[in-house]
Amino acid sequence: MRTLVIIHSLKMGGMERAAVTLADTFAEAGHDSHLLSCRSEPNDLRPGRSDVTLHYYDQQRALLLSGIGIPVFLLSRLLLGILLPRSHFIWVGWLQGWLLGRQLRRLEQRHGCFDRIIFRGLGTFKYFWSLRDARCSYVLENVVHHDRPLWQKKLEWKLVFEQRALVCVSRGVMDSAREAFHLGNITPASLRVITNPCPSRQIRQLAQHPDPDLPREPYIVNVARLVPQKGHELLLEAYALCPAAPNLVLVGDGELRPRLQQQAIALGIADRVRFAGQRDNPYCWMRGAELFVLASEYEGLGMVLIESLACGTPIISVDCPGGVRDVFKGELEQFLCPRSAQQLALHLQATLARLPIAVREAWLEDFEPLTIVRKFLA
Repeated sequence: MRTLVIIHSLKMGGMERAAVTLADTFAEAGHDSHLLSCRSEPNDLRPGRSDVTLHYYDQQRALLLSGIGIPVFLLSRLLLGILLPRSHFIWVGWLQGWLLGRQLRRLEQRHGCFDRIIFRGLGTFKYFWSLRDARCSYVLENVVHHDRPLWQKKLEWKLVFEQRALVCVSRGVMDSAREAFHLGNITPASLRVITNPCPSRQIRQLAQHPDPDLPREPYIVNVARLVPQKGHELLLEAYALCPAAPNLVLVGDGELRPRLQQQAIALGIADRVRFAGQRDNPYCWMRGAELFVLASEYEGLGMVLIESLACGTPIISVDCPGGVRDVFKGELEQFLCPRSAQQLALHLQATLARLPIAVREAWLEDFEPLTIVRKFLA
């Protein structure tokens, strides 16, 4: 079977890692696996297997070179997008969908017809909303937001969700989708949960790689982009309430770094918090930590939690909308706490007092890549 996974870019991120893992696992299962990135850069990630065919398709360049793309783009950015904020994809998506369809036909002329096409993430497939193909599945990686007027959201949902085969990465994402579809009178072609794959074997190999920057003293870790969704301000507040905790290492970078550094100074914990920046290999940082802690406002699933378990590092998290409860099941549920600085601080101190905590292989079974590939092909 010939498969194609489509992702908006290959930057370092949980959704992007899941796309690469899925393409690798299709190849491992004996399929002719292809991966298409809709941006030529950044290129932080690549397939781990040489038998995955990687394609780059610069959707912005294709739009601007299409002849009518420039006036459509300018009309959207300079007028329509101002009259209706955050609607750019609506105006360009009809043309970009046609252009991507043309690109897929070109690929099929060279490689043969694709049997399954999987779009990873709403931010990927909404820009191609005019493309409709029965071979396509559309993966919702995060909760469905109600961040604009309902009439506008209804229009957007109709374009990107109506009569499409939708896949949610967690039960929490599915619940948010069902709520949105009820409000918007949307009927998808299908709606099911297929979680993200975690390549535990490869992660464990990468976790063994040395990094001279790793701390020598015990530490707890968070790996995430420094953006509002990831809840670092709450994490720092909670950490400041735990004076006996090991140092906190934040792996990742983003727009909030200066503000978070100032917050650490204001809380008097700057000497205990290390901003390690983005790392090509975050897994050795996970493996070296005493504990992984997550404080996000919401998570589609929380791949870093699963990856931390694969590294043998125990996890705690705040209970937030989305998919963290799909990770914290059974005996892991005790490591989930209400989302407040006080509760997280209490939970952090209680968990540190219980260390070491052995990570069980059974906690990773639901995220086994070959199992997830079989579900996509069913």
